[in-house]
Amino acid sequence: MSSLFPALSDEPSERVALRFGERSLTYGGLAAAAGALGKRIRGADRVAVWATPALETAVAVVAALEAGVAAVPLNPKSGGKELEHILSDSRPALLLAAPGDEPPAPVSGLPRVDVEVIGSAVPAPAASVTGEDPALVVYTSGTTGPPKGAVIPRRAITGTLDALADAWQWTGDDVLVHGLPLFHVHGLVLGILGPLRRGGSVRHLGRFSTEGVTRELGAGATMLFGVPTMYHRIAQALPEEPELAAALGRARLLVSGSAALPVHDHERIAAATGRRVIERYGMTETLMNTSVRADGEPRAGTVGVPLPGVELRLVEEDGTPVASYDGETVGEIQVRGPNLFTGYLNRPDATEAAFTADGFFRTGDMAVRESDGYVRIVGRKATDLIKSGGYKIGAGEIENALLEHPGVREAAVTGEPDADLGERIVAWVVPEDAEAPPGAAELADHVAARLAPHKRPRVVRYLDTLPRNDMGKIMKRALNRD
Repeated sequence: MSSLFPALSDEPSERVALRFGERSLTYGGLAAAAGALGKRIRGADRVAVWATPALETAVAVVAALEAGVAAVPLNPKSGGKELEHILSDSRPALLLAAPGDEPPAPVSGLPRVDVEVIGSAVPAPAASVTGEDPALVVYTSGTTGPPKGAVIPRRAITGTLDALADAWQWTGDDVLVHGLPLFHVHGLVLGILGPLRRGGSVRHLGRFSTEGVTRELGAGATMLFGVPTMYHRIAQALPEEPELAAALGRARLLVSGSAALPVHDHERIAAATGRRVIERYGMTETLMNTSVRADGEPRAGTVGVPLPGVELRLVEEDGTPVASYDGETVGEIQVRGPNLFTGYLNRPDATEAAFTADGFFRTGDMAVRESDGYVRIVGRKATDLIKSGGYKIGAGEIENALLEHPGVREAAVTGEPDADLGERIVAWVVPEDAEAPPGAAELADHVAARLAPHKRPRVVRYLDTLPRNDMGKIMKRALNRD
């Protein structure tokens, strides 16, 4: 299989590939640095990467991929117990880290290779590998037990990135800006490897800020990647930052992922900038499955259509396909295609349970699908599908309705046992004014008027903040433990 990054050996080598703050690397410099590091780690089975938002992380992952070595990105914010589990499960031969980094135990006990961003002038040749060889082992969030290592093969990375290039008309002329963490699929695969595969550039903010977005989009960046929390902050800042609105209006593509972007934020951004945020849908195990296309209709609240090469179906609880795609019938998403992982490391039982007999991956995500193929996620099967009064209700649409109320800043919806209904709908609300929150009856009527009476929340609980993980996803299991 050829290199994942043809531009590493193409001319001109002086084109900037990566920029983190004031530090940058050209393609020639990246090829040299990755080549020098690749020579030192070649032959290892797996290497851990201390995945800080820095040049060294990008160099380390590129070096591992070019050397045919699987990289295990480590979240620097992970606790000691989680890190210990990941290391004992993946057993990396080496730790790759920036020279000044001091990871905690047990990471610090690994044999270490410091990542230098200056390397030999002659890059090492790419390793002889196949599309099925492991590229990354990315650990899931572990909401139902210890994190599982999803083994992502090289063909999944090329398949997803090339499909996104088709959907987004992504070329080497694009300059991407983002401030996403680099231990996850969104920030690392899409946000770093994506531009490098196209031969384009990425400008990483280090830490997300609206000022950074304004600066980089104003200086020629063409694409912005973010999670809903980031776009929510953008939407809130727009009335006071006209230069931010102008910068967003000049962008070619604004993309949100990792969780659903509330319709209210979609509309606020579109009204202020004239640009629509497009959404895509993926998972650690599947990389990207669907997206709104750059030349398609950016419908707020949807994640677009299946990407080239991806088969997607909705199924009932018994596994039978949903009878019709009418935009109303809820089913579990199952996918099949070259974008899928090969399995969970050391977990053949979990791997077998994750796939159907005909090779579809059970995502656990619930959705409806329009007759023209557009998909709308309504939530996770385990936490967002509420069975109330004989109806199957997705939490996502109720959350969007709540967010349209002017007194609601943030909202999450869960179900809890109810002797009469089976489950009752519970709304967790962060009010705009904690001293004068909207009443439960007012919010219930607000939802019922927009959706249907059976979708109104029966209970409203008020919070100061919603618990979120590093990617901005609301941790509903933590809500239900309260």
